[in-house]
Parts: sequence; C-alpha cells; structure tokens
Amino acid sequence: MADTWQEELRARGYRVTPQRQLVLEAVTALEHGTPEEICAQVQRTARGVNISTVYRTLELLEELGLVKHTHLGHGPPTYHLAAEAEHLHLVCRHCGTARDISPKVADELVETLARDYGFTTDVHHLTVYGRCRDCR
Repeated sequence: MADTWQEELRARGYRVTPQRQLVLEAVTALEHGTPEEICAQVQRTARGVNISTVYRTLELLEELGLVKHTHLGHGPPTYHLAAEAEHLHLVCRHCGTARDISPKVADELVETLARDYGFTTDVHHLTVYGRCRDCR
C-alpha cells in the first residue's frame, strides 16, 4: 500500500511527509481510530505532531480516497483504510467493541429494499448496534 498512497499524493501535487506517513500508519494499526486516538498513536513516534495536523491529514487522505470515516456512535468519527472499507460494523452497546463483517450478510436486505421500495442501499456505511457474544 505504501507505494500506492505515495504515488497518489505525488500525482496530485502533494509531498510525502513523515506526518502523513505516520497518520496513515496509525490508521492502519488502529483499524478504527478516532482523530484523537490517531494523534496519540502518532505522538508515540513524533511528539511534535498536533491534533490539527492529524485532522488536516485525515481530510486530505480521505479526499484522495485512501481512508474513509464512519460514525460508530454519537462520538467522533472513526477512520479506517479505504481498501478495507468494504465491511459493515457491529457495535456492542455494552462494551463498545466494533467488529467488521462482510457486507454480504446484508444481501437479502439490500435486495428486498431494491425490489419492494426501489431503494438503492449503501450498506458500506451500515452500523448495527446490539450486544456482542461476550456481553449477552
């Protein structure tokens, strides 16, 4: 992936900076990280990187299609790699864990909505809330 994002930045006239690399590495490591969590991860390596830099970098990386955000509750958005964005989220209301699952589990729902209501569904932003196996 490193070559891809570096090439994408350069092709659009952006420099490949250590801060951008660190933010992308943090998104990769955290899988679903809020800007604050991403900033904390980045600051383990580069203490001088502040939250404003993280927000600007996330905005740029999302504009370039390298990361995507989702809302897993009422708090801040969480970011994940766009290459791994083809998933649904299961969020436990008790312990707060988020689990990624294949969008194929919603195929029947998508088909029903299209057939019965003429509605095209974007299930890639679907978050289902409930209780995980451990908390049930």
